[in-house]
Amino acid sequence: MEFGASIFFTDYSIAPADLAVALEERGFDSLWAAEHSHIPVPRRTPPPGGGELAKRYYDVMDPFVTLTMAASATKRLKLATGVCLIIQRDTIQTAKLVASIDQVSGGRFLFGIGGGWNAEEVEGHGTEFATRFKKMREQVEAMKEIWTKSTAQYNGDLVAVPTMMTWPKPVQKPYPPIIVGGAFPWAARRVVRYGDGWYPNAASGNPDDYLPRFRQMATEAGRDPDSLPVTLGGAPADAERLKRLAELGVARVNVSLEAGSTQEVLPVLDRWANLIRHLR
Repeated sequence: MEFGASIFFTDYSIAPADLAVALEERGFDSLWAAEHSHIPVPRRTPPPGGGELAKRYYDVMDPFVTLTMAASATKRLKLATGVCLIIQRDTIQTAKLVASIDQVSGGRFLFGIGGGWNAEEVEGHGTEFATRFKKMREQVEAMKEIWTKSTAQYNGDLVAVPTMMTWPKPVQKPYPPIIVGGAFPWAARRVVRYGDGWYPNAASGNPDDYLPRFRQMATEAGRDPDSLPVTLGGAPADAERLKRLAELGVARVNVSLEAGSTQEVLPVLDRWANLIRHLR
């Protein structure tokens, strides 16, 4: 099982390059950067889990910028969006961003995507909240065309790409893994339809319950469950529980880091490094 770390990079958090180097030195496998373009004022939609919206949501930097900095400082660490809200982004430009970061990182990019929860944020980009998941699927289908063909074209109900040529193409073939974030069973269905992995959230429930059901769902759809690795956030600092997650088929667990300073984050990583060495 691999170990990753997820964070909201801000102008007061540990710097992307510093965190990436620290993770690589301590045996972590990947770094996941969150995304929110903005937080509308006023806001009607409550955050997942309720309560007040944490300051980091207002302050988070663009993940492609921060992950590029992380890529330039490392050799082995995978770089991932956790998750990229592609429904709020231009399809053609996002395809170029993905291909470009995969190129400059030497093929180390993981493309985590999601449909978002903040209706006002989504609608601020001209996307209908109710149809965002249909748009996300069509964007993925269009980007696959762009990444894999010299001359690409796509015509969906919500997304259209005119006949076009664009480079670079990704290093990874046919393209970087598309890891779909979201809750069971809805996001799981999207993974089976067009994804290369799943990043379930807390609303999915107990992994002991939904992971076997996900594997069955993939099998019934004619897909090999082992080809759809599961990344689990909020990793428990408990060796026995981590072993159980590995038995359930979890390919990767992500440690959720606060948007803290270097002095605050490094001791957390040191504790996890000891646990990772113990498990391996």
